[in-house]
Amino acid sequence: MITRDDIQSWLDRLDGGALTVLEVEPNLWLVRTGDEAEVVVHFASPVIILRVRVMELPPSEPRRAELYRQLLEYNARELVHGSYGLEGDHVVLTDTLELENLDFSEFEASFDSITLALASHLGALAPYRER
Repeated sequence: MITRDDIQSWLDRLDGGALTVLEVEPNLWLVRTGDEAEVVVHFASPVIILRVRVMELPPSEPRRAELYRQLLEYNARELVHGSYGLEGDHVVLTDTLELENLDFSEFEASFDSITLALASHLGALAPYRER
């Protein structure tokens, strides 16, 4: 089984060690990418959760419905790891991986998929952001 120390070492290896990794509390890290995205990594045995807060929901219902449709389409056709969801009034992008057979390559693929999706989709999601 993968331990929190394994996760710490994997975080240090991501992107050739070029990321800023801060353990904000035991088993919870904030990882900043070169694009200033902030990925929260939570070691919660028997799983690890990767999560990014993407944006606040638009205030009007018609705009929310359009946004929901866009997010569901991304979930269906563009995301290999993780999915968009809602947490309160925020859109989040999350992935959960089982620790039992997890290896660095799978962890790295999940992290890269989430950060790539975020970078790729932010332009299309920008019109829904609160101004």
